[in-house]
Amino acid sequence: MLGSITRYLSSKLKLEINKEKSQVVKVNQSKFLGFTFNRGKIKWHAKTLQKFKQRVRQLTNRNWGVRMEYQLYKLKQYLQGWINYFGIANVYQQCVEQDQWIRRRVRMCFWRQWRKPRTKVQNLLKRGVPERMAISCGITSKGPWRSSKTKGIQQGLTNNYLATKGLYSLKEGWIAIHYPLKRS
Repeated sequence: MLGSITRYLSSKLKLEINKEKSQVVKVNQSKFLGFTFNRGKIKWHAKTLQKFKQRVRQLTNRNWGVRMEYQLYKLKQYLQGWINYFGIANVYQQCVEQDQWIRRRVRMCFWRQWRKPRTKVQNLLKRGVPERMAISCGITSKGPWRSSKTKGIQQGLTNNYLATKGLYSLKEGWIAIHYPLKRS
């Protein structure tokens, strides 16, 4: 099948075919500009999502020695650009899931930057976490990733708090692309 198509394109249309990238497959198995197509809907390709997560991991590296404001600024730039390109896909639920994962990564970064148990407890108390919960979170032996899912840290670093600090929401970006406000 590919051979006959290649001959037609090269002889009749005088096009040069890249044999490494060309393929004849079912539509749901194809990858085109980071997208795949399934039952008439545009989806993100698995490799696209894998590269996205890899880049977010770099931007939310807990050992990156920069201020959280700068880290969130760079993350916001990346997320806005990414959703503006890949936002045409029909993947609302995946945007919600990625938002949850990104918020957990950001909470982990805050937790890592606070370093010492006393600083952790003080910052949680400052953000309205009950004293007993703040102390138990501050002295835990769990690592930053596991700690980022505990109730005390989620109560101290709420979604609204992270949004005020500049964390961009993929879900909100996706909604803005698919349901723009009607302006009169």
